[in-house]
Amino acid sequence: MIRLKRVYEKFDITDGTRILVERLWPRGVRKNTPNIDIHMKDVAPSNELRKWYAHDPAKWESFKVKYRKELDENPGPVSKLIEIVATNDTVTFVYAAKDTEHNGALFLAGYISEKLKHMKK
Repeated sequence: MIRLKRVYEKFDITDGTRILVERLWPRGVRKNTPNIDIHMKDVAPSNELRKWYAHDPAKWESFKVKYRKELDENPGPVSKLIEIVATNDTVTFVYAAKDTEHNGALFLAGYISEKLKHMKK
């Protein structure tokens, strides 16, 4: 199961393995925080895509297409993330964006879930 949570929300034991899926380390969060188990910046949107998107909901549909292309062209880190999700009961993708309905972690969770479904067939 993949859950989503802002990095600024309180850590909970039921979060399971917490994976930061942001290219940049979030502001105001200590690098040695025990609330993040893994930082997988290589599955986050590229700096170019991140800057272009700038959390503009009007660009959400285009962002998803461009982000999918980046993920499809980056099989190593994506495979590692799929392996982590497949071997843990609960994984929480941790992200920094304020918008909970239009962010990279949300799209990434759907993308990884889709890949896992295809693997099980």
